[in-house]
This record gives sequence, structure tokens and C-alpha cells, in this order.
Amino acid sequence: MVKGGLPHDQLAPAWQILLLGDGSPTRHLQLLTRDRTEVDVIDMSLIGADLDGAPDGIRAIPGPRLRRQVWLRTAAGQRLAYATSWWEASHVDEYLQNRSLPIWANLNRLRTELYREVQGIYYGHSQPLEIAFGQKGPFWGRHYLFWHNGRPLTLIYEVFSPYLTRYLGPMQIPEYPSSE
Repeated sequence: MVKGGLPHDQLAPAWQILLLGDGSPTRHLQLLTRDRTEVDVIDMSLIGADLDGAPDGIRAIPGPRLRRQVWLRTAAGQRLAYATSWWEASHVDEYLQNRSLPIWANLNRLRTELYREVQGIYYGHSQPLEIAFGQKGPFWGRHYLFWHNGRPLTLIYEVFSPYLTRYLGPMQIPEYPSSE
């Protein structure tokens, strides 16, 4: 589990708020871009008990499981993030009543109280993501569990587009002054 932040020469404060904060990334993206955040559903597949190459947190989600893959984008079409979520198949319809909406919008409509447990962050390069985002890497991502009523609800893996530097500033601050 990720508890503390990173040095600012590795990840700038604004990016840390997006990656390590417990707020809704969909809501944050709307606030940053001042545009609706919409979802392009790439795939929704039953994967049964398969671990699906997912982070270890998937073991907390009871099977059989359903995997949902999406692009989060502005209403104008700019891709901002890629996300995969894994759900207990028997409960997905209860929480994703409108599958064309972001998870946050569905859960907000239901007034679902959640706890977001950020478990890991990632930094790296990916040619397929560069092509899909139309942006050169590197990319920052994370995975987390959503908890509801003391039980794991879904595991979510997200990767954010470097396009967001337009709103958040640079990903790293090379000469950030020390607080010592």
C-alpha cells in the first residue's frame, strides 16, 4: 500500500494529488479540463477466476470476475486516462447501472460511500499508450481497491496521459528545494 508521497523531483505535488489522493480522478479530470469526462468502453468480459495479469489486489475481488476496460476522455474527444477495473460479476450491474458512464458517476448517483486504498504506483514507457494517447511518455499510473461496507468492491488500474501536464504542470520538479 502506498502511504507517503514521493520526492518532488520524482513526482510533482499536483501529480501526487492526482495519483495518491483519495478523490475521484473522473471528478478531478472534469475540474481540470472544465469539460465533461466521458467513457469509451473498450471491453467488458467475464474472466471467471482468472487473475488476468492484474495487480495482486485482484485476489480480494471474489470470483467469478468481470473486467471492464475504458478510455476516459473529454467530451471534445481528448483521451486523458486508460482504466481497467475488475468486479465481482454478480454485483457489477448493481454498481454500474449505466455502463457508458464513469464509475464515479454511477457510484455518485447511488450515493455509495467508498474508501479508496491506493496500493501501487507505476512510471514507465509504452508505445501502445503513446499511440493511443497521441502523447509521448513516460506515463504515470496506479492501482487501488475501492472498499464499500468493509468489503472490497472493485480493483482499478489507471494510467494518465502526459497531456495532463497542460493542467497539472510538469510531472517532476528537477530542482525542487529541500524542506530541511
